[in-house]
Amino acid sequence: MNNTYLKFGLLILAFIALPFIVNAVPYLGPSWVRILGFAMLYVLLALGLNIVIGYAGLLDMGYIGFYAVGAYLYALLSSPHLSMAGLAAGVMNWPIWLIIPMAAALAGLCGVLLGAPVLKLRGDYLAIVTLGFGEIIRIFMNNLDQPVNVTNGPQGISSIAPIHIDAGAWSYAAGEAPHALFSLHSKWSLFGLQVTPVINYYLFFLLIVIFAIVMSKRLENSRIGRAWMALREDEVAAEAMGLNKRNIKLLAFGMGATFGGVSGSLFASYQGFVSPESFTLMESIMVLAMVVLGGMGSIRGVVLGALVLSVMPELFRDLVNWVQPVIMDNVTFISRDVLRNILDASTLRMLAFGIALVLVMRFRPEGLWPSGRRRAELHDKDDDPEAKTLGSSASAEASKAGRSTSTVHFHRGEAKA
Repeated sequence: MNNTYLKFGLLILAFIALPFIVNAVPYLGPSWVRILGFAMLYVLLALGLNIVIGYAGLLDMGYIGFYAVGAYLYALLSSPHLSMAGLAAGVMNWPIWLIIPMAAALAGLCGVLLGAPVLKLRGDYLAIVTLGFGEIIRIFMNNLDQPVNVTNGPQGISSIAPIHIDAGAWSYAAGEAPHALFSLHSKWSLFGLQVTPVINYYLFFLLIVIFAIVMSKRLENSRIGRAWMALREDEVAAEAMGLNKRNIKLLAFGMGATFGGVSGSLFASYQGFVSPESFTLMESIMVLAMVVLGGMGSIRGVVLGALVLSVMPELFRDLVNWVQPVIMDNVTFISRDVLRNILDASTLRMLAFGIALVLVMRFRPEGLWPSGRRRAELHDKDDDPEAKTLGSSASAEASKAGRSTSTVHFHRGEAKA
């Protein structure tokens, strides 16, 4: 146990030092520190979706909708938009310590509202319904500029205040500026190291991610987490053990959505601008791919998958931008216009990104860093020694989570009482 804590502490120190190292490298600099900040947001999103998919086994394709809810809540309460639209007397300046819990609570409520009508759906049908929910949120934000301009429609909301601590004023008159005691948009020095705004945000996001990891681990080992896993393995047997299937599913939707709401509020403060184009279906698919690639149900795998898929496309972009002029200067038997189209950075990076995903799913379907249970499900027991100890572990999940005293043994989806 002490060795685990030591490794975790060293890993945290490495992530703290990472932005300073990246910022000092000439070819990387602040732009890559900003990419690392977005990577932390994706890690937070993936951890939330892992609760729904990895723990409870509910395929949610509209998870990005909760991300949008948190982002727009922060944007409305920390920008002059409501004042300009005539919906507020002054420029909104709500404190961050209140907005983040509100974003989590509102997103969690939306998760429960989403889960209530789809309790009896599973698999592809559940995916289609949740996908529709995500698109409804995006279209709703895109059209909520008439008759009352709440979201400013496709133009989005700009001039969003950064995360800051001020004297306590929740609003101020137009033309005035809040008196910020501390802002993540300011510069300061630490032992001679210059801490820029992008590093401030990265370190703050890292703190939130560490808290989310600890919370996810506690949930996994709790009675609720064991109930989610028992329900994922076999709903009929879990319900026979006395588990309330409805409440457990709603709790999974709500708990997973809170992570998305918090991440959305952080995104709005980091970006300074939100619009419906930031919350498309592609974003939901990307977060889902992070969970699947890293390993469903595995916290360390989900973190790894989120880091890989958020950083790898940008690596490919820089690589293509470096290779493109070299090829165009040395290949003369093909027209430069054709080469320019073939070697388009945005196209090639997604092509390489897709090929890498296909290869990983082909040769390691359980994920890059799967949990023992996931590995046992995808490999034959004779080939995987660890699977021998996991064959009947779902029975322990159900017996610990349920109220009944009978024992249920699961084996390849069948329940024996």
